[in-house]
Amino acid sequence: MIEIVTEVDLFHPPARAWRGLTERPLLVKWFVDCTPRDDHWVLATAALPGYDADTEVEVVELRPPQRLVVRCREAGRSTRLACDLTPTAHGCRLSVREVLEDGDWAADARAEQHEQAVTGRLPAILDWLAFQEVDLRRAEGALTAELPVVRPFGEGRGRPGRRTLLAAGAVTLLAGATGAAIWANRPTPSTPAAPPPSPSLVAPSPSPSVTASPRPTSARPTPSASRRSASPSPSPSPTPSRTPSPTPPATVPLTATYETVVDRIFGYRGEVVVRNPAPTPRTEWTVTVTLDDGASVSTVDGAQAAQDGTTVRFTGPELPPNGSATIRFDVRDPDPAHNAPRTCTADTTPCTTP
Repeated sequence: MIEIVTEVDLFHPPARAWRGLTERPLLVKWFVDCTPRDDHWVLATAALPGYDADTEVEVVELRPPQRLVVRCREAGRSTRLACDLTPTAHGCRLSVREVLEDGDWAADARAEQHEQAVTGRLPAILDWLAFQEVDLRRAEGALTAELPVVRPFGEGRGRPGRRTLLAAGAVTLLAGATGAAIWANRPTPSTPAAPPPSPSLVAPSPSPSVTASPRPTSARPTPSASRRSASPSPSPSPTPSRTPSPTPPATVPLTATYETVVDRIFGYRGEVVVRNPAPTPRTEWTVTVTLDDGASVSTVDGAQAAQDGTTVRFTGPELPPNGSATIRFDVRDPDPAHNAPRTCTADTTPCTTP
């Protein structure tokens, strides 16, 4: 038995992924044309790599939006394709499993076709579908008015989903995508007012003596102010010596690595792993990334995020000694050429790439 399996995490809800993989108008946009015939469908796969003819698809099991099982017949071979959607914290995970039941196939070419469809074309059409729902500029003929051209699989720094071996045929009826992207900027935290200056520890200098003008009188003269007796100044007490506070140990700087784990047509998914190499915990830390103009951060896992213009700051829980934290975030960028932030730092230390 030959089996091909592919898994991919998507930033779209299962319901949207289900639409993209079962509704004919959307299926045609990201995969191939399909025509209903009696109790089955015919997919125009003859011109695709890994296929020798068009594919007849018969539904075996249907549980929207969780599971779809179909039987595919094409050029003397028969396969069984199962597509499962599992909700995740940021959307859903799509698992595609195709098993050869009869005949023979070129497994490597089939697996390559699966990977292109599931990790490249499907996320692109789901992003486009999400933009149609939330982009208020669409009526003005903005970027989402038409389906963009999808870049060929493998361009950019995107990392594909995990693949064991996967058949591309049944990919058409998959349904997998993760949580609808929420493109909302968080308010920038207000800067605290500067504390009032501390009172000086030095006593003010005494004011110089002022000679009072003599007050005229018909009786007797008032003694001059120069003859006025003054209270003797008390002897200054010795200033107690202070014990210097111990110098705090030097803070060991954080280290961090950045990687673009998914590259999409209108954005990408970034991952920052921040590490505390010190033997003591780090209670406060900040990872700062700078995006390109017009880009915004959506779903964030592993930290709290606040965006101000093109700057996004991530803060998270305490880092234990020699511990680490992983931050994953989704970026929407209207320029398809952008697939990574311009800068990334952990406190003041620049991020490295793996």
